[in-house]
Amino acid sequence: MSSSVRDFVFRGLLFESESEIFRQAGIKVGADIGQTEEKLLLEALSPFGVQRRNDALEMARLYSVLHAFENEVRSLIRDTLDEKVSPEWWETDSVPNKVKSMAESRQKTAEKDSWLEGAKGDRLEFVDFGDLASIIIENWAHFKDTMPSQAWIRQRMTELEKARNFVAHNRMLLPSEFQRIYMYISDWNKVVGL
Repeated sequence: MSSSVRDFVFRGLLFESESEIFRQAGIKVGADIGQTEEKLLLEALSPFGVQRRNDALEMARLYSVLHAFENEVRSLIRDTLDEKVSPEWWETDSVPNKVKSMAESRQKTAEKDSWLEGAKGDRLEFVDFGDLASIIIENWAHFKDTMPSQAWIRQRMTELEKARNFVAHNRMLLPSEFQRIYMYISDWNKVVGL
């Protein structure tokens, strides 16, 4: 490595280290990524009317919460069954056959779609949202200490699946429906300890 490259790298590391000290003191250093992303989002939405933009921003917030929730449920299932059954739990009778078959079929289709580069290795990612409850109920002995009842999990997941599908198809919800979704997710988080 040449001395000029080494000096450049060292100066960059030194700047980053000193910048962190300023940031901790409450002094703004560098670009604010959050503001930059917000500006880009607002710019992308600018051709649309005010109501459409406001609806889109509210739905984006809800989608983000649903995305995080759904993936937390998948992690809970994966982590619990890895620990209680085995890391090869998918190969056991822990997943109902219908759910397993559908997920494996979707995974094969995704692997053939070369333009889609997203996650393809975890079969649990290909399970329908509503079928996550089926996996939990199928393995109730491993989840019963975490959740109040099978009826509770089934009811919450059924309601949230309806809302999730509504959001996924870009349909606008009423304010009371937003609140119900946030309440269900908050209840879930309290019960499972998030």
